[in-house]
Amino acid sequence: MLAVHLISFFFSKLQEDPTKKVDRFLHAMRLHDDQLIDISARFQAEMKKGLSAESSAAAAVKMLPTHVRSTPDGSEKGQFLALDLGGSKFKVLRVKVREGMGVRKGGVEMEEKIYPISKELLNGRAPELFDHVSESLKDFLHVKNISLEKKHPLAFTFSFPCEQTRLDKGLLLSWSKNCRARGLQGKDVVQALREAIDRTGGMDIEVLAMVNDTVATMMTCGFDDQYCDVGLIIGTGTNACYMEELRHVDLVEGDEGRMCVNTEWGGFGDDGALNDYITEFDQDVDATSINPGKQIFEKMVSGMYLGELVRLVVLKMTKLGQLFDGLVSDALMTKGKITTAHVAAMEEYKNGLKNTRDILVELGLNPSQDDCIAVQHVSTIVSFRSSNLVAAGLAAILTRIKQNRHLRALRITVGVDGTVYKTHPQYPKRLHKVVRRLLPECQVRFVLSDSGSSKGAALVTAVAQRLASRKRQVDETLAPFKLSQEQLQLVKATMRAGLEAGLKNKGPSAVKMLPSYVYHTPDGTERGKYLALDLGGTNFRAMLVKFKKGLQNNTRLYHKIYTVPLEIMQGTGEELFDHLAQYVSDFLDYMGMKKAHLPAGFTFSFPCEQTAIDTGILVSWTKGFKATDCEGHDVVNLLREAIKRRNEYDLDIVAVVNDTVGTMMSCAYEDPQCEVGLIAGTGSNACYMEELKNIEKIRQKKQKTEGDEETPEAVEDKQDDGSKGDKKAETSETSRMCINTEWGGLGDDGSLDDIITPFDAEVDHNSVNPGKQRFEKLTSGMYLGEIVREVLLDLTRGGLLFRGRVTETLKTPGIFQTKYLSQIESDRLALLQVRSILQHLGLDSTCDDSIIVKEVCGAVSRRAAELCGAGMAAVVDKIRENRGLDHLNVTVGVDGALYKLHPHFSGILQETTRVLAPQCNVTFLPSEEGSGKGAALITAVARQK
Repeated sequence: MLAVHLISFFFSKLQEDPTKKVDRFLHAMRLHDDQLIDISARFQAEMKKGLSAESSAAAAVKMLPTHVRSTPDGSEKGQFLALDLGGSKFKVLRVKVREGMGVRKGGVEMEEKIYPISKELLNGRAPELFDHVSESLKDFLHVKNISLEKKHPLAFTFSFPCEQTRLDKGLLLSWSKNCRARGLQGKDVVQALREAIDRTGGMDIEVLAMVNDTVATMMTCGFDDQYCDVGLIIGTGTNACYMEELRHVDLVEGDEGRMCVNTEWGGFGDDGALNDYITEFDQDVDATSINPGKQIFEKMVSGMYLGELVRLVVLKMTKLGQLFDGLVSDALMTKGKITTAHVAAMEEYKNGLKNTRDILVELGLNPSQDDCIAVQHVSTIVSFRSSNLVAAGLAAILTRIKQNRHLRALRITVGVDGTVYKTHPQYPKRLHKVVRRLLPECQVRFVLSDSGSSKGAALVTAVAQRLASRKRQVDETLAPFKLSQEQLQLVKATMRAGLEAGLKNKGPSAVKMLPSYVYHTPDGTERGKYLALDLGGTNFRAMLVKFKKGLQNNTRLYHKIYTVPLEIMQGTGEELFDHLAQYVSDFLDYMGMKKAHLPAGFTFSFPCEQTAIDTGILVSWTKGFKATDCEGHDVVNLLREAIKRRNEYDLDIVAVVNDTVGTMMSCAYEDPQCEVGLIAGTGSNACYMEELKNIEKIRQKKQKTEGDEETPEAVEDKQDDGSKGDKKAETSETSRMCINTEWGGLGDDGSLDDIITPFDAEVDHNSVNPGKQRFEKLTSGMYLGEIVREVLLDLTRGGLLFRGRVTETLKTPGIFQTKYLSQIESDRLALLQVRSILQHLGLDSTCDDSIIVKEVCGAVSRRAAELCGAGMAAVVDKIRENRGLDHLNVTVGVDGALYKLHPHFSGILQETTRVLAPQCNVTFLPSEEGSGKGAALITAVARQK
């Protein structure tokens, strides 16, 4: 029986519970997780609108670029002045970061003084307001004994919405927080401050940065926590900022790195996006505000309005007779009588009910215990809704960051400031709990700003100075790689002189200008089956090419690739050519043609002195080859002897061809105007069709031949017989020969010393052939990655990269392959992926590091492309002048991974050629089948002519 009475008593108490009636009355303010997820999704959509150039003007969430591109990294130092203007008072501060200690070691000192601002100034003329600010700044300098003669960098925290076009320029969009100074809206706030400082006089102040208080909060907390990429204000007003990928910020040029975006999220809902969540009390608050229809989200969330929302709810419930027996006091009818400080006091853990009673009594009310409980619960629901809405907005920002960075989980810190967050006893816990519930996959840490926004503004200035100093030093390091038009013209002239000297054959020449004994390009009548063998690097390729009768550009190809081991590349010549003969044997087995006696072309991509089309004396190895007993020997004969040793098959090696010549021939089969070949890959080289009369080696050989003791009748008989080889080439119908320039040797005589950097010199010194192939070492894929590594090593030693940590990886030659340049410079590759590449190499980089690495790669590859373009301009201009033409139309056949795979190399090369050879219309045609097909074509042409 006693139990029944207790249960009855318990239920009666539940029915009397005053919180239940408040819950029913304010059910629209009690948001569940599905609603918060919906609000978060809406906010994400609004963020996208604000970032887009097409929709930003009409967006409610402005997403203003701040031009703050980096958070502190701990190396900032110096002394800065700071102004903090955000309401009815403002602060002047001196912020010191002690020399040599760095931020993270606690080397920060701050002194400040608060100056009041009267309502007359806040609502008067803007020049008078800024004169007061400037005069207060001068007073601060006097009080703190700071020199007036010395130049002082100053940071300006201005907590009103501004559209910034630079870090030190911002146009005021609108006033808020009861400030309405006339004559500033739409004008540059920094310029207004500078003009006021000039009017005051007697100070040397350099205003370097203007920041929003939210941004400054993020910077302050980022001072001690490298993961802090979000700033949050929940005080009189509310706002959030975060580090956005610059590629998504349409209103700012450039796509490298990140920039802090000031969301100005207080305007969320101004376009009706929150209409279904707005209550009658929100509408009443908005209607009686100084800016109806504006800052809707802020009016639901911020400290300026929470107390008023509570007052309106309590007033409505009282009028309905649900509180205070329906008795309404004059104070309760008066706007502003319940403040956010009252809301915080009501929700104190132990004294909340007592505080509630005291506040209600002060309002002239006579509350019962149930009234106090009910009003306290109203306060809880209003403030809880605020923290829920902030959590939804924050969840949207964190989700966007996670998606931007392609992460499944996110570790991040949110820097927070504001009186509501700081003074409300329950607010932080509620906010943290809801954010973590909405984003369980994110590890979110909240850090309270201990020094307010002023310290952050000074840090923005310090970071800006650090970045400017670093950029200046990086620019100085990369300056030698940036060639002027005059320098490129000089390279063109030097290349032209090298071409001429090589053709004259008078003494040693850096540009070898080797005759290829290829007199004709294909004419489309080539037919038959040909074997092509191609040795150009670590791979050997065997290829069967079939040219169909009467069908130009109609070929069938079959090929197989073999890897040449390093020990064979650098062993004996006999071992190397025995390996090549074995590869050919395997390929013929593969094709079932072991017994066929096929004509073959041998693409041999190393400098050779040719005396006939089927004879090539190796001048020197390149590309890492060092096989002994090969230099000075005929490579065709070496291969023939290796085939003879196998005694398995027989080949008719008709031609030995450089890969550059093979590329030209391959492309000439597609385009009859192709008379130039270019390789831009592991190596760098060019060939072209030169006039026979200009090739001194051929002239000398011809004169020697003609001087032999033969009767005129014998010579005539040979010509009548149509004898093959060189005699055929010397008939009147042949006037040109393809010359393999071997232009990689340009500069071996010191002619390029003016453009060679210390990094190039180091790469050359560490190469297998110091002092040789200097032009190739500036332009080819074998060396560009190593040049980049040397630059990165120098920048790191100077403390400009990777936090000054020189890792063993960075000191390892060859670790930075040229393929990484192509990947890093890709326009489609986000900086996060660049960081991933660097981390794969054992280089732990920041976003700023990635930007610099990309810049270094760009400088090195651009120079390479420009130098190739200057060389090509010399070649095509020589062809034009050889033929006495005012204008030349010519096609260049190109092969090589650098040209084909690098995102910008081809475009820069083409543009440089166009500018430096304006009288030539040059078309670049990438080779589809490479030099192997070209070798087969040379063999076919040699057989047919």
